[in-house]
Amino acid sequence: VEDDYDFVFIDTPPSLGLLTINALTAANKVIVPVQCEYLSMRGLIQLQNTLAMIRENLNPDVEIEGILPTLVDTRTLHAKEAIELLEENFGDRVFASRIRKTIRFAEAPVKGMSVLKYDPDGLAAHAYRQLAKEVLSNANR
Repeated sequence: VEDDYDFVFIDTPPSLGLLTINALTAANKVIVPVQCEYLSMRGLIQLQNTLAMIRENLNPDVEIEGILPTLVDTRTLHAKEAIELLEENFGDRVFASRIRKTIRFAEAPVKGMSVLKYDPDGLAAHAYRQLAKEVLSNANR
């Protein structure tokens, strides 16, 4: 597969079940979406522990490429504090891109479309394009 593709993205469920463990075992790098709320931050600690176990037993090369703040509600102090906490703990591994909370994420699947097709000029599509540029830029370093 490495000869045919530059990137392979595996979208896993938010739990750390068998499917996620298998994906992490196959991965070189991990993009971690984190909702800007307390319980998601605690889940990030669990993920770090799981990655340490996977590195020790299954895949010594897997590493966090970046932390992606998602469902960011820029109107709230809570979201701003959550991003600050991520940046304090993960530094430059926190992507500059932010996926803001928008109704488009609920509407697009109802229409059977990605948010990029459903609302190509909207904030959500723009945020994902920015993330793609950031990932490509990091890969070229």
